[in-house]
Amino acid sequence: MGGRGGAGILSSMSRPQAGTGAHEHDIRGSRLRLAFLLTVVVMAVEVVAGLAAHSLALLSDAGHVLTDTIALGFAWFAVGQAWRPADSRRTFGYHRVGILTALGNGATLIVVVTAIAVEAVRRLRHPEPVQGGLVVAAALVALAVNALIGLSLRHAAHDLNIRAALVHVVGDMAVSGGVVLSGAVILTTGWLPADPVLSLAIAGVIAYSAVGVVRTTVHILLEGTPADLDLGAVRREIEGFEGVQSVHDLHVWSLSSESTVLSCHVVVDDERLADAEQRLRSLETWLCRRFDIGHTTIQLESRQPCAGECAHGPGDHNHPHLGPAQETGGVGLER
Repeated sequence: MGGRGGAGILSSMSRPQAGTGAHEHDIRGSRLRLAFLLTVVVMAVEVVAGLAAHSLALLSDAGHVLTDTIALGFAWFAVGQAWRPADSRRTFGYHRVGILTALGNGATLIVVVTAIAVEAVRRLRHPEPVQGGLVVAAALVALAVNALIGLSLRHAAHDLNIRAALVHVVGDMAVSGGVVLSGAVILTTGWLPADPVLSLAIAGVIAYSAVGVVRTTVHILLEGTPADLDLGAVRREIEGFEGVQSVHDLHVWSLSSESTVLSCHVVVDDERLADAEQRLRSLETWLCRRFDIGHTTIQLESRQPCAGECAHGPGDHNHPHLGPAQETGGVGLER
């Protein structure tokens, strides 16, 4: 980098083609809108049927569906927010809106699981009569509609926010299936504990999925390395790139489930700025193709040893603390 052997900082944001990204965004938004509206229909059917059949099970499931309606509504909102342009206050844009919403959805699922478990235990201790025929019919309608919603969302399940919404829908299907089965058992055998026993099993399945969503969102908010990315492999690829001597201060994290960011310092031989920039662009392109890392900020440095006080561990400053005269090459700063 010239005679000074200093550092150059360049960054790149590699985005999908605008038309492709906007098209995928519109598809996700339309699918979530459809899922939201159909879930409102399911909730209305279960409330009416629950009141008519005096079925606490259906009314409880309607309450569960209400939380899903809220979750899908927030997910629909979050998809739109994620594509809002960045501004001077939020320079990375609004990608984290989806992550925060997914975290809220996961936390809501845990609350729902707790409510189902408490109600199931209560009904085991004090069984209540259920009008099985009407319960089975309403639950079958809910199951069919939720299956349609699940099929419409499954192709976009790589999006963490839609994945959280899909978990809600799968939970609804499990609950509806349990209600159908318990209603059939009660109709044929009169065994009332069938409903709470199945509810406890369903609660366990939902809890497992909810914990996974919360764990993933918290990992992203803590700016952890993406679970599907090998940081050691990224380091080896950079160090093996032509002209690169070493790499340090390497960080990789996620803005959202679809946006990965990298920053690092790369040590190279002294060379002209134009050559260094060409090398940098090639490295950025290779990282995008190899690891799907679209936003990279790479600082190039010459092959000069770091100052003794300069450390590269997590949380350490990655630069030496120089006095005013040193910072200006021996000339003091004028105030």
